[in-house]
Amino acid sequence: MKRLFTGLTDVGLLRSVNQDAYCIDADGRFFIVADGMGGHAGGQEASHLATQAIQAYFLAHWQSSESSRSLLEGAFFSANQAILKDQRSHPERSDMGTTAVAVIFRDAQPWCAHTGDSRLYRLRGAKLEQLTEDHTWVARALKVGEITADQARVHPWRHVLAQCLGREDLQQIDVQPLSLQGGDRLLLCSDGLTEEVSDQLIASHLKSIRACDRAATALIDAAKKHGGRDNITVVIVAISSSNQQDSETA
Repeated sequence: MKRLFTGLTDVGLLRSVNQDAYCIDADGRFFIVADGMGGHAGGQEASHLATQAIQAYFLAHWQSSESSRSLLEGAFFSANQAILKDQRSHPERSDMGTTAVAVIFRDAQPWCAHTGDSRLYRLRGAKLEQLTEDHTWVARALKVGEITADQARVHPWRHVLAQCLGREDLQQIDVQPLSLQGGDRLLLCSDGLTEEVSDQLIASHLKSIRACDRAATALIDAAKKHGGRDNITVVIVAISSSNQQDSETA
């Protein structure tokens, strides 16, 4: 399963500090996006601690006999502990936390894990599908029918997280295997993209712009055109089909 990929982050138009972080393995084995919170210093520190801890865990345990599910769970809980340790050492950052979404390509089966509202999408043909479920109050209310989709898009509590890294009560990480085929595209992103750009426009850019780096730039430009109120991070992974030339998606 050959992969072509890129990542890009932008501070946006209103923020002075970028509290997002991302990590791409040079060999394309894993991809991580995190979106920090808790003040300028806290959010920035939390997202970087998370990506560094998750990457370190992957590298230390990649060749181990543990399952990919356990690898992802272990990496996320390791990141949670790293943030909690920093909170205890720096009380001024005691309220910091971060979302995280990660994809790994290990053995024959790719997997993903996430916490918070950073998302993973899959584009197959012209269809864009959100593969992760936001851990927010609004997402839960929408799921049980307490609010409508239109209400969810503008609800004042839409940024209230039900779960994130940096919490003593973190007990479970959402982990799932991924179904992928040649021609698919994955998008990992922070909510600085999805708050400003509709799924329809995301799908249009991913489908029409074949070069990963140009598609990433187009998505960030679209988010800034529509307000750019938050930091924006995108990681794109293109799964090459057998009859596809590298130059089409590089």
